[in-house]
Amino acid sequence: MVSGDKPISIEMIDMSRNVFDNILGTIGDTPLVRLNRITASIDATVYAKVETFNPGNSIKDRMALRMIEDAERQGLLKPGGTIIEGTSGNTGMGLAIAAIVKGYKCIFTTTDKQSPEKVDALRAFGAEVIVCPTDVDPEDPRSYYSVSSRLVRETPNSWKANQYDNLSNSQAHYESTGPEIWEQTEGRIDHLVVGVGTGGTICGTGRYLKEKKPGVKIWGIDTYGSVFKKYKETGVFDKNEIYPYVTEGIGEDFLPQNVDFSVVDHFEKVTDRDAAIFTREIVKQEGIWAGNSAGSAIAGLLQLKDNFRKGETVVVIFHDHGTRYVGKMFNPQWMRMMGYETVEGPTARELVKNKRAAGLVSLETDATVDHAIRCMSENDFSQIPIAQNGRMVGSLSEAAVYAAVIRDPKIRTEPVKTLMQKPFRFVDIETPVSLLAPMITPEHPAVLVRDFPADRTYILTGYDVLKAL
Repeated sequence: MVSGDKPISIEMIDMSRNVFDNILGTIGDTPLVRLNRITASIDATVYAKVETFNPGNSIKDRMALRMIEDAERQGLLKPGGTIIEGTSGNTGMGLAIAAIVKGYKCIFTTTDKQSPEKVDALRAFGAEVIVCPTDVDPEDPRSYYSVSSRLVRETPNSWKANQYDNLSNSQAHYESTGPEIWEQTEGRIDHLVVGVGTGGTICGTGRYLKEKKPGVKIWGIDTYGSVFKKYKETGVFDKNEIYPYVTEGIGEDFLPQNVDFSVVDHFEKVTDRDAAIFTREIVKQEGIWAGNSAGSAIAGLLQLKDNFRKGETVVVIFHDHGTRYVGKMFNPQWMRMMGYETVEGPTARELVKNKRAAGLVSLETDATVDHAIRCMSENDFSQIPIAQNGRMVGSLSEAAVYAAVIRDPKIRTEPVKTLMQKPFRFVDIETPVSLLAPMITPEHPAVLVRDFPADRTYILTGYDVLKAL
């Protein structure tokens, strides 16, 4: 811009006209967008808080910046320091953006269930990313929580953001997301629906809204394999609820300090399959390209629809952008491989209903091989899952046992963990039988069919599927 021949300095620009000193100034003030088609069966008016408009395309930018600035004020993060964090991707992106502007390095740990696009994006922003196994306990030294903590001890001048227990997370939403929603709805909000991971978004936003209007209902969307719902309802932390799940960004196998259970009125669980399907439906029906946790939130919203009345206002959070899931939910081959594609024909539920599949019988890892042989013989099993403290950690096939005993008859007195093979994969009970067939191979002779609402698990073999086909 010029006035005559003289350039106008930055000080002369009206900063109220959407002009900022750096990208961090663009965080927040995201739009509220009415949903029309996907929520047609709901009597209330439903809006989405579309957080993809943040510079890192997710709501996590808000709390990432707040955690960094609080750490700076407290002297925990010093000039030239290294930010370390365990992240599913979005928090890492927010931290990485702020780190570039403020001059910090970043090292992130993540899990092998996260989409490759998230890892590639973090590396594009200059972060070092270490991928860790998903199916291990948080205290396991291989977990992404443990690895990030070890890196802090080993890296000079470093600071771990710790989004799960760092209360700057929820405070960011108390001071920004909550007030924005209150102003945008002019105080008419009656329900808030949010996928729960660290707990910062739902508890910070929910706390603000309940202070302004105590009658607001806060609905947390959880996933099967996570501990939140049962803990809220019973006060019991049940490790038997924990098993691998596909949905990204929500659910946990521990209790983060940012989850204030007194703020959340109810947790609703959503299956991986429904979360994936509705992730695709949001963009098809509303033209909003949102991510996996938004799919979970919409699926949960529809499950809860009888709680919403005509004249009420519901706000659902869309945490991140669909571009981070192009290799997963937006990839038809991946959807088919996972059994999430909707196709005509019988489903695994019908096999179970018609008693063509056995209820699950498993062995603990310390059971002897001899006991396994007797169990498989008495039940006419060709394979059996192996569990440890309620978690499926392996499997045992008739062929593997036979080969091992022929080599060394003494192995019959050894625990089955010495012979066990990879665990069978879990599939949803609504999976079409035609999609089950390619999942069962000589290397993977069975699948575990999970009826999530009924809390039942069944085993299906190739023979079961062959009879159905």
